[in-house]
Amino acid sequence: MKRRAMDWPARAAALAAAVPRGQLHPAVVAWAENNSPRATWAVAFSGGADSLALVLLLWAHWPERRPRLRVLHFNHRLRGRASRADEAFCAAVAAALGVRFERGEWAAAHAGASEAEARAARMAFFAGRGRALWLGHQQDDIAETMLMRLARGSGTAGLAAPRPVSTVARGHVHLRPLLTLKKSGIVAALRAAGIRWREDRSNARGYFFRNRVRHEVLPAWVLAAQRDALAGAAHARERLEEDDAALEAWLDGLRTLRADGTLALKKLAGKPRGLVRRALHRWLLAQPRAGDLSRQGFEALLAAVERGEPTRQSLGREGFAVLRRGRLRFERAGKPSGRF
Repeated sequence: MKRRAMDWPARAAALAAAVPRGQLHPAVVAWAENNSPRATWAVAFSGGADSLALVLLLWAHWPERRPRLRVLHFNHRLRGRASRADEAFCAAVAAALGVRFERGEWAAAHAGASEAEARAARMAFFAGRGRALWLGHQQDDIAETMLMRLARGSGTAGLAAPRPVSTVARGHVHLRPLLTLKKSGIVAALRAAGIRWREDRSNARGYFFRNRVRHEVLPAWVLAAQRDALAGAAHARERLEEDDAALEAWLDGLRTLRADGTLALKKLAGKPRGLVRRALHRWLLAQPRAGDLSRQGFEALLAAVERGEPTRQSLGREGFAVLRRGRLRFERAGKPSGRF
């Protein structure tokens, strides 16, 4: 017997009644209310529970935005028939809601592709398709990301991810309104509204680091905490974001990065090491010719900056970090360095 087609507008209304606008992240709701109604809203839509809930809630809670709502689906081409079925499902939902659907696919897909490769390809497709890109990250993702980034030694900026509102290149913004909701709550609301979604079976396997954290580490961590550890991680993320913003504002006020691209070290004298580290990170990001610097290389350069001693350290094939007379500058390879 053929399954009856889903009445997606009715299901979206039912889901919006279960998840009112007030349950979404207040920073995202404030952004939505205070920005141009003419701006295009692009929504990343995989067909899974989180992204489906996001599409339906945006459609239901902001009906005036529907003409400028754009649903984006990226086919990674890694799961054969299942990938094609995901795309067909997303296209059908968008058509039923009367919103624009755009699809892309990974031409360079290959067996054994890493999580980072797949994400880079996906984000490249999403880039530039709307000033605002809406993403379906939820509260479980906060804890997963925090545990993953702790393993690699991230600071406040990394541990404050994923942020509800994050500005990226050229004034574009990423929005995550579901960070106030747990995965279990989203799934329960979808089921109560009679909504079906797509399941990516590869998410249940431990091939990727995130999957191992999700299925093995996170449940044990939550059980050991004997409290709402997911909410605790979400609160910690908010505090880390506040601290990160405070440090950024402090550094802005010092004006250490000069118009000529040099870093003024005298303004950092006597300041906490964390602020000096942040200033050095900024300086490196402002050097388009600098290559990747290892953790050990960065720490060595940081120590030299703190001492203020004349230094010349390699930053890859194209040049050097040169510290002289209270200034840190980038020097092209082959250019005479002068005397220290």
